[in-house]
Amino acid sequence: MKLYYCPGACSLSPHIVLREAGLDFDLVRVDLATHTLPGGGDFMDINPKGYVPLLELDDGSRLSEGVAIVQYVADLKPESGLAPRFGTFERYRLIEWLTFINSEIHKGGGALFSKNTPEEYKASARKTLISRYGYVAAALEKNDFLLGSQFTVADAYLFTVSGWCPFLGIDLSALPSLVDFRNRVASRPAVRAALEAEARKD
Repeated sequence: MKLYYCPGACSLSPHIVLREAGLDFDLVRVDLATHTLPGGGDFMDINPKGYVPLLELDDGSRLSEGVAIVQYVADLKPESGLAPRFGTFERYRLIEWLTFINSEIHKGGGALFSKNTPEEYKASARKTLISRYGYVAAALEKNDFLLGSQFTVADAYLFTVSGWCPFLGIDLSALPSLVDFRNRVASRPAVRAALEAEARKD
């Protein structure tokens, strides 16, 4: 398998999940500004959407969209506990969290990175994001992870997008349960390995 990624992007989430699942994969770094690949290939030929993540399987099949990729990877290794079994209520709880993070946090935060976003909108968007993070923090006050005691793909996604907060002018210090969650996830060996791999320049 190959994971097409860009350091600091949402592709960190499936990167973490692949390592948590213990699967073999190669990393392919994408320059999102130019859509170029190592060696000069055009990423648009791989993914016409033009963004990461994208997972390419050994048979050449490709899967895009992080929420789909992380569930696919989790189901390759069900014994990992990265996702509850399909058909259980807990699986739909996982999908609920993934949807919330995707639509209410990821997309809301993404707009703040754009130089073309008006400042008045950014102020409103930050206020909304802080409210959304408050909801997440309340859920984490009694649990180590979003679904309880088990780390899942939703936690990898939340860790990824909440890591953008310092760059977006959002201070999470007033949400100690979320800060503790981030520290807890950051200490996981697979997470450390993913962060170290993406920090390398080679």
